[in-house]
Amino acid sequence: MDLKIKDVAELLNVSETTIRRWLVGGQIPAYRLNHQYRFSRLEIENWMMSCKLKKEESFSSFEKEIKENSLEEGSFELPLAKAGTQQFSLFRALHKGEVLTHVPGNSKEEIIRAGAKAASIKLGLDASLVAEFLLDREKLMSTALNHGVAIPHPREFIVKGQADMVIALFPENPIDFGALDGEPVHSLFFLFSSQDKRHLHLLAKIAHLSADVEASLLLRSQPEKETLMSFIRSWESSING
Repeated sequence: MDLKIKDVAELLNVSETTIRRWLVGGQIPAYRLNHQYRFSRLEIENWMMSCKLKKEESFSSFEKEIKENSLEEGSFELPLAKAGTQQFSLFRALHKGEVLTHVPGNSKEEIIRAGAKAASIKLGLDASLVAEFLLDREKLMSTALNHGVAIPHPREFIVKGQADMVIALFPENPIDFGALDGEPVHSLFFLFSSQDKRHLHLLAKIAHLSADVEASLLLRSQPEKETLMSFIRSWESSING
């Protein structure tokens, strides 16, 4: 189901007025249905991944920046969504998933298939099917962010129930993923969600994590699951999202 203005405002932790301003300026992708704006989850996802994400201290400062500057799509930075009951969403998703270190592979496809194999065991699905879902998404747009992090995920929701899952995978050697900054990927978070807003919330959270200096240093060290989960729990408790 596509999103409404209220949904996107809550997700991005900005007011509905800001969303409407972006719509007027053509800064956020949307379409009209019965004279009301609607947002495709896939288009918002691509838009979010194309923007530089960061946590803003307040709505007002962010809205003032948007109002006073004529910004084109992708040139501004998004604030992180509020926490609410999802404060430890990444911690829980990783707990349900797995952490793989020093994974061999010389190409994007090899690494994705390795992550798909691990995910298939957790999800109870065929590994080749999971890999095809992930590779199909990559054909639309690379899931690589800046800072050497990628978030492979399927277009379709293949997780049943309300539990999200993340598989963290660290390749033996950094992999060219077609990132906008040209940096090879050293850390991958395979994301499997069951609902639009939960998926976008985790996507934004991982993007914020990738921009954290301390987190980047830890990720490059290829931490084991217990170490990574401990860091993420502490990190999530310290942010407003």
